[in-house]
Amino acid sequence: MVQKIQYKPLIYPAKIILAWGEAISGNSEIRDWLGKNGYPELYTFVFALNLKETAREWLMKNKYPHLMALIQGVERNEKALNWLQKNGFDTLYHIAKAGDGESSSLVWLKINQRDFAHLALKIKERKDQIQMDHDDVHKMSPE
Repeated sequence: MVQKIQYKPLIYPAKIILAWGEAISGNSEIRDWLGKNGYPELYTFVFALNLKETAREWLMKNKYPHLMALIQGVERNEKALNWLQKNGFDTLYHIAKAGDGESSSLVWLKINQRDFAHLALKIKERKDQIQMDHDDVHKMSPE
């Protein structure tokens, strides 16, 4: 028997999506505010996007596999991207693709989910910075 994956809905007002983007960009004050004001998944997402394994585990254990699939999609994991599409997470799929630089997905977001286009750009900026830091032989890994 195949176990159905359970997940919690992602329904946020525009100001929370904007705050999420700022948290992704490195604003720790806003990130912490999200965590203390009913958005622990968005708080944890920031750490998971920044490659913190415990945060990635938290997302999965707390019924946010769709947020983890978004992160993995940004990381070019085809299985995660396919899972998002198969399960009807079109917006998250396009955020992942736009976050990885796919311009057609950014256009899709601007037409269909404008608030999330901004978020995708913030994710792309952070992803690119993580990659540059990883590629810089003069920087040491924090872990």
